[in-house]
Amino acid sequence: MSQILIAEDSERISAFVAKGLRAAGFVPTVVPTAREAFDLASTGDFDLLVLDLGLPDGDGLSVLRRLRAQGNPIAVVILTARDSVTDTVAGLEGGADDYMAKPFRFEELLARVRLRLRGAVADEPTVLRHGELELDLRSRRARVDGREVDLSAREFALAETFLRHPGQVLSREQLLSRVWGYDFDPGSNVVDVYVRYLRRKLGADLVTTVRGMGYRLD
Repeated sequence: MSQILIAEDSERISAFVAKGLRAAGFVPTVVPTAREAFDLASTGDFDLLVLDLGLPDGDGLSVLRRLRAQGNPIAVVILTARDSVTDTVAGLEGGADDYMAKPFRFEELLARVRLRLRGAVADEPTVLRHGELELDLRSRRARVDGREVDLSAREFALAETFLRHPGQVLSREQLLSRVWGYDFDPGSNVVDVYVRYLRRKLGADLVTTVRGMGYRLD
């Protein structure tokens, strides 16, 4: 299993990311400082670094530049509140493999992590199937019984989440965090709305409501 280092000083965000990565089969380690991020990333024990730029004891970009100056090939995905074009360019030119701005959706972060680790996880499926439903993760296309179905980005992310956990009851809170992001209003009914969209497009019997618990892909 791939080892992922998370350099993030917000306990809420780091716990959210670590929990999601662990559920996806990765082994996450969290550090809250730039010094720890550099020291651990330098050990060679990690396959990927999720790096915040605004760390309390230094700039994450400096950590990245030091790693690259030493020839460290670790994959780096920057995850930061800095969303300007200037910051994005600086991060990518500084050696980052990818750049994501907060707030973010976990499913998108997970997709980017998997992309950067594709060489290390060659067995990661590019097509998910369940009954007559097929999702192509590369082209982001959905088909039902061979017929292409147009899904929005959120609908596709929700369908992908269900297909990765067939037969498992997923609570509304789990679906919110994985598809809409850590900062989304937990009292929202957006999950119910999008489940209805999926049923309408992919089949009424695709997702079962488990009263008081959530939804399950049958």
